[in-house]
Amino acid sequence: MTDTPRTGAPRAGAPAAGTPRADTANHVAEVTACVADHVRALRVARSWSLDELAARSGVSKGMVVQIEAGRTNPSIGTLCRLADAFGVTIARLVEAAPERRVRLTDLADAPTLWRGERDGFGRLLAGLAEPACLELWEWRFAPGERHRSDGHAPGTREMLHVLAGQLTVTVDGADHRVRTGQTIDFAADRTHTYRNDGTGTARLIMVVAPPADEWDRRSARDPATGPDR
Repeated sequence: MTDTPRTGAPRAGAPAAGTPRADTANHVAEVTACVADHVRALRVARSWSLDELAARSGVSKGMVVQIEAGRTNPSIGTLCRLADAFGVTIARLVEAAPERRVRLTDLADAPTLWRGERDGFGRLLAGLAEPACLELWEWRFAPGERHRSDGHAPGTREMLHVLAGQLTVTVDGADHRVRTGQTIDFAADRTHTYRNDGTGTARLIMVVAPPADEWDRRSARDPATGPDR
């Protein structure tokens, strides 16, 4: 999923209301609006300027402006960087409903935040902010698909269980093949990659446990490089 600009005017040939394509478009628009509201509110609550958030997250100021204005659909990588900067889960940025003692959500309400070139996807099923930050994801990789993730905040761990097929997880340059019925957990505060080298679709459930602390990426960034766009 890449950062995708949005426009207010409907384009020619746009899907009719009530169709699956229209429902998907409406859901994306709702998520984009939620992200805009939450990023702006979290930034203002911390008295951060746009420049400060850009510097802390590694997301360019121009992109932050676009996100807060609801004019772009941010990629999963951009959402990760913003969530890390604020010390919150991605779910905190994309969900409209406040946290409750009991929460039941439908699969149709879970935002798809990554789509592969074929039929693959990464869907955020739920997230918790207390007593610890947790995210629950559903992923699917078609044969040949891959997803590369930058390192998350220090101390972040990921745990995934393969429901069908097999997945190769690369951490620190080492490949780990995870087959159906196997579970892997690893430190996700370094670059890691998931790819399907098999001939069948790989399906998995993932739990991400980030620290509940703000992270300033300037502390880990090469001074010669600027914020990501």
